[in-house]
Amino acid sequence: MEHTTSKLRPLHGWGRTSPTLAEVQTPRDPEEVAAAVRAAGPRGLIARGLGRSYGDPAQNAGGLVLDMTGLNRIHSIDPGSGHVVVDAGVSLEQLMKAALPHGLWVPVLPGTRQVTIGGAIANDIHGKNHHSAGSFGDHIVSMDLVTADGSVHTLTPDGPESELFWATVAGIGLTGVIVRATIAMTKTETAYFVADLDRTDSLDETLELVSNGSEDNYTYSSAWFDAISMGPKLGRAAFSRGSLAKLDELPAKLRSDPLKFDAPKLATLPDVFPNGLANKFTFGALGEAWFRKSPKHKVGEVENLTAFYHPLDMFGEWNRAYGSKGFLQYQFSTPLNANEDLRRILKRVAGSGHYSFLNVFKQMGAGNRAQLSFPHPGWLVCLDFPIKAGLGRFCDELDNMVMQIGGRLYTAKDSRTSPENFAKMYPRLEEWRKIRRSVDPEGVFASDMSRRLEL
Repeated sequence: MEHTTSKLRPLHGWGRTSPTLAEVQTPRDPEEVAAAVRAAGPRGLIARGLGRSYGDPAQNAGGLVLDMTGLNRIHSIDPGSGHVVVDAGVSLEQLMKAALPHGLWVPVLPGTRQVTIGGAIANDIHGKNHHSAGSFGDHIVSMDLVTADGSVHTLTPDGPESELFWATVAGIGLTGVIVRATIAMTKTETAYFVADLDRTDSLDETLELVSNGSEDNYTYSSAWFDAISMGPKLGRAAFSRGSLAKLDELPAKLRSDPLKFDAPKLATLPDVFPNGLANKFTFGALGEAWFRKSPKHKVGEVENLTAFYHPLDMFGEWNRAYGSKGFLQYQFSTPLNANEDLRRILKRVAGSGHYSFLNVFKQMGAGNRAQLSFPHPGWLVCLDFPIKAGLGRFCDELDNMVMQIGGRLYTAKDSRTSPENFAKMYPRLEEWRKIRRSVDPEGVFASDMSRRLEL
C-alpha cells in the first residue's frame, strides 16, 4: 500500500468564517483510513467531504483531516431492490448520474448535490421531503465505520450495534470514519417534478397554507419567505410544492429521455465580491423581484432538478457573493404550535439590522432514533446573514428565543453557539456522549466543533 502524504492546509466551512490550519490526507481505500486512525496524534482527526457544512464540524485545528473524496467508487446498483453500495466519498451528484438510468432517485436531497455520502450520514441531512420521507439516516441499510482502534464495524439500524449506528447518524464524524454505505434508493419513472406554485402575502397566509392539510398532497415542499419587510409583508412567501413526475405527466418532448440528468450549470462565481455588497438595499430589491416573479397560483408545472430543487447549484462557489468575510447561516426549528413565537422571532430579525435574502421555510415531519438528529415535527426556518459587527450578539439573542419554545439549531449549519445552549437544545446529548465514549475513550475523533461544543 502506497503511503498517503499529508499537506498543511487552511480549512473553513461554506460560510467562509473561522478558517483553521490542519494536516490534510486523502486516503484511497479503507485500509489507508484505518492506518491514519491508528496513527492519529494528540489533536486527533476528523473526516471531511466536500466542505458544504457551513461552520466548523469538518475542521480540526492543529490535527489531521481526512479528505474522503478519494474514496469515490460506486460498487453496485441493484434496480430490483433499489439498493446501491457506495464509498463514503461519492457525491450525491455522482450517485444521481449513475443511478438515474436505472430508475433510481436519491431518497433525500439537501439544497445542494455537492455533498458526500459520508457527510450526508454524519449530518443526517434532510430536504424538501422530510415530512414525507424523513432524513438521510432513515434510508441507510448498512454502513462500514472505522472506529478509534482502526477496526471496521458493519452497522445496521437494528443490528447488534444499532446504538452505534444511530450515534453515527448525525454524529458529525465523532464516532468514527464512515467508509462505505448501502442506501435504499427511491424508484422513479422520470427525473422531473410536477409542481404547484403558490404565493402568499403575509405570514398569516403562509402559516395557513402549510397548516390546512394541503401539504399531504405533495412529496416535496418548501418556500422562500420575506424576512426583511416590516409590517404585513413580513413572512410573505413563494411556495414550490410537488412530486416526482410520472412518465405520462411529461410533455412529449421530454418523454424520449425521461431519466435524463437535467441540471445545467451557468457559471462559477469569481472571488471578487466586496464585503458589504449584501445589504438591506440589495437584499430588499432581490427579495421584491423574487416575490413578484413567483405566480400567485399555478398548477402542474413540469420542472427539472435545478428549477425545482437546486437553483443555487447553477452557480459554482456562490458563497463568494458574500465577500471575503463570509456569512452565517442560522437554521432553527420551532414546534408546530408556536406560530406566535415564530412571528415574534421574525419581527426581531426584520428589525435587527441584520438582513437575509436566502430564506427557507418548510414543515418537518417525525424525527428518527439518532440522538443528535436535527429534524423533529415543526417548522424549519433558515436565514443567511452576512458577517458584520454585532451579528454574534444578535444570534445569541436568537438562541435564547429559539430555546424558550423548544427549538434547536442544526450542527451542519452552526458555527458559533455555546456548549451550554447546545446541550439544552439536544436533550439526548448525554446518551450520545456515553455511546461515543464507549467506542472512542481516548477522543481520537475531534474537530473544531467538538471542542467548541465540548462534545
